[in-house]
Amino acid sequence: MISLFIASLALGLVAGLLAGLFGIGGGAVIVPVLAIVFKEQDYPPDLILLMAVATSLATIVLTSIASVTAHHRLGSVLWPKVWRLAPMIIIGTAAGAVFAKHIPADTLRLILAVFLAYVGLQMALQLKPKPGKAAQPLWLDYIAATVIGLMSALVGIGGGSLTVPYLIHGQLPMRNAVAISSACGLPIALAGTATYALLGWDAAHLPPWSLGYISLPAFAGISLTSILTAPLGAKLAHKLPAAHLKRYFSLLLWLMAAKLVWH
Repeated sequence: MISLFIASLALGLVAGLLAGLFGIGGGAVIVPVLAIVFKEQDYPPDLILLMAVATSLATIVLTSIASVTAHHRLGSVLWPKVWRLAPMIIIGTAAGAVFAKHIPADTLRLILAVFLAYVGLQMALQLKPKPGKAAQPLWLDYIAATVIGLMSALVGIGGGSLTVPYLIHGQLPMRNAVAISSACGLPIALAGTATYALLGWDAAHLPPWSLGYISLPAFAGISLTSILTAPLGAKLAHKLPAAHLKRYFSLLLWLMAAKLVWH
């Protein structure tokens, strides 16, 4: 357990730094690296990815609270939009966790690999969402929120890579889109954490110090350090050539996706 905690402290340092530097959710890094760490810790093969995803969502709870608080103080969060999206996001996240438990581990691995490749492509090509021509109706918000929650629970992210493009397509400025996305990340994290904890409550062959499918040592280690380094990454983003660094980081994401596919 001690070695897992130490490895998670190091992972949290890197994940927080990258999240602040590139504006991506830490889950894109946390899940594939945790899968490697859990494998080295001899976790049951059929639980490795499931626990990596669940633990990643748990770590997002604290970072989401810090992020949404900062955006709220700046007056960027449009709360009526958050309240429209949140209920279906919660339902979608819970459904995604249930789906993740009942699909084969290889299928979950493939879904995660495709997601990493998608994020890597976005970063390599510097793709930016384009504003739409009309505001989004309520029914479209409900569908989008359900999909965002579902996919976030499957790959262990706060949903920013999906929520922000959707909001910008609905004619919202980037500043507000990012703030709303950060607010929506909290119900994703809370619903995902609670659902994965309940789904794995009586699961067989769970490693020691597990809360359902959540690894408590990994959660504690990543949470402690990622909160410290995320602000540092945000500061470095203004000093380093982030556009070039994004392309290098996209290569890392593609390598992790390839590793998931072939191993």
